[in-house]
Order: sequence, then C-alpha cells, then structure tokens
Amino acid sequence: QVQLVESGGGLVQAGGSLRLSCAASGIIFRLNAMGWYRQAPGKQRDLVATISSGGNTNYADSVKGRFTISRDNAKNTVYLQMNSLKPDDTAVYYCRSNHYRSDYWGQGTQVTVSS
Repeated sequence: QVQLVESGGGLVQAGGSLRLSCAASGIIFRLNAMGWYRQAPGKQRDLVATISSGGNTNYADSVKGRFTISRDNAKNTVYLQMNSLKPDDTAVYYCRSNHYRSDYWGQGTQVTVSS
C-alpha cells in the first residue's frame, strides 16, 4: 500500500519560514519523481516544485528564490523549505510521487501565512 504522509504545515507570519516533509512508503522512492503542489480555497491545484529521480529541480515562478525542494533517498522523504513566506502562499500543500503510470498523492498539509 502506497502512502505519502505530509507534515510540517502550520501558521506562520509573513516573512517567516516552514519546512514541509513528505514521507513515502510502498514505492521504490529513488525511482520516483517527487513534487509539491498547492491548492488555495476556490482555486485549482498548482505545481510548486518538482525534483526528478536524478535530482533535477523545477519551480513555479512565484516561489523561485524562496522555496527549495530536496530529497533524501535513504529516508524516503522529500522536503520543501519555504522562506520569505507571503500571505499568497496560504494553501493546502500536497506531495506527489510519479513513476511511469504510477501516480500518487498525499492527503495534504495546511500552510497559513498571516499578514
């Protein structure tokens, strides 16, 4: 059974930082591309950042220079370090794993940035 479990969300003031974690089980983690997505109320789910199995990263323009995605294959975990947070970053953040036709999502973790 595949599980992606996000943690690290919470309430933070604008300008602050949070580090999200996503622990994966039931997949061969090192072979999977991993990503973070977010969905604000009333909006579609959008890509935040991805990291390939080889470590190549990609970021949404809105988070470039502020967020950093990384992975630890030994711990089957992907991280999202979020700095200089803004109220517009408020959303539920979801972890995703992808390998060929296998595509899994976590349950999400709430991030709220107060002004």
